Amino acid sequence: MQTPTLRQNIVVLTGAGISAESGLDTFRDKDGLWQKHDAMRLSSIEGFEQEPQAVLDFYNARRKQLLEVEPNAAHKLLAELERWHDVTIITQNIDNLHERAGSTRVIHLHGELTKVTSSRKPNDPHCVKEYPLDVPIRLGDKADDGSQLRPYIVWFGEYVPAMEVAEDYVRQADIFAVIGTSLSVYPAAGLTRYAHGSIPKYVVDPNLAVIPTGFTHIKNTATRGVAQLVEVIKNL
Repeated sequence: MQTPTLRQNIVVLTGAGISAESGLDTFRDKDGLWQKHDAMRLSSIEGFEQEPQAVLDFYNARRKQLLEVEPNAAHKLLAELERWHDVTIITQNIDNLHERAGSTRVIHLHGELTKVTSSRKPNDPHCVKEYPLDVPIRLGDKADDGSQLRPYIVWFGEYVPAMEVAEDYVRQADIFAVIGTSLSVYPAAGLTRYAHGSIPKYVVDPNLAVIPTGFTHIKNTATRGVAQLVEVIKNL
């Protein structure tokens, strides 16, 4: 990429499509995890209270799988953009592939597989801890407040603590891009409406049926589409 004349504030919303190309299972696709498992049983506070072992087993499997994959070209290109622009990644993904690719400002809307928290106060920052991916979370493991340790994941029906921060970043964006998300999961999908009407806006997805008003559609996979997006930004 050639050095741009103006450093821009770029905000990127990413979803499962960007990590799928690294080999991670998606949740909502036609072959995704929620086609094979009961989402409310395995990803809700009610499910955790009723079958905590099943929920822990499910997320321990997700954590183990994360050890087996690597960031792909799309993750790396977005990280490389930081050399020339101020880049904020807002992700619906619970993996750490953006960070491993080198992105330094990543906002996780739905939590992080690399962390654990209290089952009593899941959003208490004093209870959120890094936890090795190769160590399973077990029944009887305790958070700092004495409650059962749980994955630091935003489950169905739970508050999304990072939403207000994410909204502010989108409002301040000079360029806004959406990559690899169906824009069907709220409140994350609602972030598109906070982007200023006059800025360049892009959506990268090979199959998205409805394109948000004012967005340019790059109809391609994440890895190929991000390469196209970078070329477009270079020439703005």
